[in-house]
Amino acid sequence: MPDVVIQNPVINSPFSEPQRHFEFGDRGITGKIDEGRRPSSYFVPIAHGRRQTAQLSLEAEWTKDRLRDNELVNRIREKVATWRKGGHAGVTATTARLLDYWNAPERDRKLFFCQIEALETAIYLNEVASKYGDAWIGNQLREANETGGNPELFRVALKMATGSGKTVVMGMLIAWQALNKFANPQDARFSDAFLIVCPGITIRDRLRVLWPNHPDNYYRERDVLPPDLLEKLERAKIVITNYHAFLPRERGDAARLTKKLLGSDKTRAFTETPDQVVQRVCRELGNKKGIVVLNDEAHHCYRGRDDAADEPKLKGDDRKEAEQREQEARVWLSGIEAIRNKIGVKVVYDLSATPFFLRGSGWPEGTLFPWVVSDFSLIDAIEAGIVKVPRVPVDDNQMSGTLPTYRQLWETIRTGLPRKGRGTKAVTGDPVLPVELEGAIESLYQNYQKYHKLWEQNADARAKGLTSPVFIVVCSNTNVSKLVYDYIAGYEKVLARDEVVIVPGKLSLFSNVADGRWTARPTTILVDSQQLESGESMSGDFKAIASREIEEFKQEYRERFPGRDAAELTDEDLLREVMNTVGKPGKLGEQVKCVVSVSMLTEGWDANTVTHVLGVRAFGTQLLCEQVVGRALRRRSYAPMTQQIEASRQQVTFEGFPAEYAEVYGVPFSFIPCAGSAKEPRMGPIPTRVQALPERAGSAITFPRLVGYRYDLGEDRITARFTDDSKMILSPQQIPTRVEVAPVIGEHVIHTIDDLKKLRDQQVVFLLAKLVLQKFFQDEDEQGNRTPKSWVFPQLLQIAGDWYRQCVDCKDDAFPQLLYFAELAHNAADRIYQSISPQGESGKPLLKPILAPYEWAMTTEHVGFDTTRTVYATRGKCHVSHVVCDTNSWEQKVAQALEEMDEVVSYVKNDRQPGFSLPYTVDGQQHDYYPDFVARVNDGHGSDDLLNVIIEVTGEKKKEKEAKVATTRHLWVPAVNNHGALGRWAFLEVADPWRAKSLLRASLQHVTTATV
Repeated sequence: MPDVVIQNPVINSPFSEPQRHFEFGDRGITGKIDEGRRPSSYFVPIAHGRRQTAQLSLEAEWTKDRLRDNELVNRIREKVATWRKGGHAGVTATTARLLDYWNAPERDRKLFFCQIEALETAIYLNEVASKYGDAWIGNQLREANETGGNPELFRVALKMATGSGKTVVMGMLIAWQALNKFANPQDARFSDAFLIVCPGITIRDRLRVLWPNHPDNYYRERDVLPPDLLEKLERAKIVITNYHAFLPRERGDAARLTKKLLGSDKTRAFTETPDQVVQRVCRELGNKKGIVVLNDEAHHCYRGRDDAADEPKLKGDDRKEAEQREQEARVWLSGIEAIRNKIGVKVVYDLSATPFFLRGSGWPEGTLFPWVVSDFSLIDAIEAGIVKVPRVPVDDNQMSGTLPTYRQLWETIRTGLPRKGRGTKAVTGDPVLPVELEGAIESLYQNYQKYHKLWEQNADARAKGLTSPVFIVVCSNTNVSKLVYDYIAGYEKVLARDEVVIVPGKLSLFSNVADGRWTARPTTILVDSQQLESGESMSGDFKAIASREIEEFKQEYRERFPGRDAAELTDEDLLREVMNTVGKPGKLGEQVKCVVSVSMLTEGWDANTVTHVLGVRAFGTQLLCEQVVGRALRRRSYAPMTQQIEASRQQVTFEGFPAEYAEVYGVPFSFIPCAGSAKEPRMGPIPTRVQALPERAGSAITFPRLVGYRYDLGEDRITARFTDDSKMILSPQQIPTRVEVAPVIGEHVIHTIDDLKKLRDQQVVFLLAKLVLQKFFQDEDEQGNRTPKSWVFPQLLQIAGDWYRQCVDCKDDAFPQLLYFAELAHNAADRIYQSISPQGESGKPLLKPILAPYEWAMTTEHVGFDTTRTVYATRGKCHVSHVVCDTNSWEQKVAQALEEMDEVVSYVKNDRQPGFSLPYTVDGQQHDYYPDFVARVNDGHGSDDLLNVIIEVTGEKKKEKEAKVATTRHLWVPAVNNHGALGRWAFLEVADPWRAKSLLRASLQHVTTATV
């Protein structure tokens, strides 16, 4: 072990490329911080000698002499970084818009750098590499697939640490591919049909958030797409399945009867062919060809080699486990190959935290999949604060062996535990554990009590639905898990006269026994995740030991859902529901504090409340260690805070997450020797759940969603009315008109741009009128083709000339011909457009809204997010539970005023979650304006005709503020009011929150043009 203990492992922001990393030394990771990003690398495992103990080989894996660079990943990373710095050149317009949206600095919920980099890598390979002389990447990947066991497929692997947001990346991949296909159906680089394959039912169910029409879809919840693109994405075909669906099924009752008569090996004539399997699995894709496959937890999908004579032969349970893995991997990969042969596969995107070959695969243990193209490793995720830090024993007072006893536990206790296959009778009676195991449980439990006490004393956390910390135990087999479960949760003991007494568990917080009875709601559960994930029936021996637990949860199910029949719920469905909802408020698993697992908890088990892990099984490699520790890596809080560290002898400040920890025993993890910065556990910031409350549905507010504005001209003439908002000041502050230059020695000269003054005024006016026409006066057909309304140009030319003469104010050395510069010209065109009167000479309303084509209305019922910012709890007038406060007191004061005003029927703080935005332009670029509040007010027209008032609490940069206010007053409000079916709307700007009541009442007298 390294001699140092790192006090603060978080040294980078999760939202930007890593700027520094911890150095690896001769004995592992050190406390020294090196500048720059860590190269992608892997550790070459040491072969297991005959007499070499496991702890020596595992401990030696993470040392400098075994470190090897991932050359392909590093070369691609360098190419992508150069392309990124150059502005993402060479991509389609759709891709450019997505990259801009994902990287937007004003995002409320920023994406992690590792998520964006994964997409950038996929985009670069598909759209850019061949244009910039990097076709070698594709050739090398094809060669890697050829030699790596995938000769018929083009697989591309994105390596991302557990907890770093792989599901979001899958959504981004789907959006990028599908939206490009919709934009150009002939582009063979893209597809709008997707098959997502995963290891089990838990992940399959969790991945439903990738359906665009799912109520909790990630495209909306994680802000992957703006609403208009989400609507388009709903046309994509997406199938989600677990790899077990690739197993050929028997066709009909005749096959089952024949199986009984002839035996299971005589029924091939009644079993699905590969083509029939594809037809069943891909039925919902319709007649799509050339689909995109996404493999979640793709390390389960590979083809083993039989010619690896130099690999050590496995024995016993290790051999059986390896054979089981290889069989599952073969089913998965063969299924995708069958799909490729039947309907075509364009590309396979693999996502995994550990895309390595394991023992028994025929490949050298720890070999990275050769088609990996990007890498954000666990150590990178820890240094960026994205995941919890696994904290392992680094020393003890026993002083025996190379590692502390509770770190390398299995080698000490394995001979004192029951083996697999001895039957449940072997573990009945009083549970007697090896002393080292009992000591490990007690030591870890006492630390758990500190975490639990911290949670219990935090009434605010519990009131916000934060459930208790969770302790998990991963066991080697059913008999060991039963022994540990009885010790922790309690058991039935048979006395001399067949009398049965119920003995409580040794750990009071986890005991399922109280006052001599089984508790109605177990706090400790026993699960076999491998059996539950397959979808098949659980084994008889497991059902026998879990029978009481199953009955108790059935009873709870009846109480929670009185209208449902618990008898229709299978035992497997019930336990799967409990397992998958551990730590989730309002669910069956809400009260669970301890999970005893028969096998490795599946990757899809995503509880973020796990704080303690105990391994009671063999861990042959660091890869297995990382996989089991991965169940505890998900953070509780993702609220960014200002972080400060010392690096390169100076203080560095960045936006990031404070470290969270997971205590790990029994897993010989030699990754990062972190003790944390405090001896006692500390609870991080507790987020508040801001959400729409069903009981306040009567206060819901509906917002129209516009994508632009248009003039319904007919035969009317258009006129303009110039106001103070129409004026434009030109000065050298915007662009220098005179520059002095000088050499090191010699004559000084003056540079000017006076040649622009030679432009005639009419040339500038013509340019402005033409720009207004092109931007705002166009017809669009069903195919999206736009043509200018040329007949209106003479009127625009007259209006532009009037504006030019009346509204342009030049200061100092500025002159009006500066409007020939593009940015200034666009600003001028916007002001001219906004000055055009919304009434024609006939009095007919002209300005109309362009509504979003599909989801043109949003409501407050969609609000649901977590925040650690200051909040103000609302009362009955607000559909949403809280107002999020961006300033010290302004939002609270406005909310309080709205609550107290009799005229206000309902209101909401528009925290970008309801999706209410107003399109506007600045410097020729379109943006979205999110006003602060919307209130529904009774202004004397009655309760059936309420006035919707958009309220802006002022205080931002002048140019953006002016554009937002002018657009709202002169375009959005008139256009929506002219529509006739979107209600009545007004706008109010509040500069003094303490006068909000009087300002609002005054504005009601000037409905559509309120100015304060």
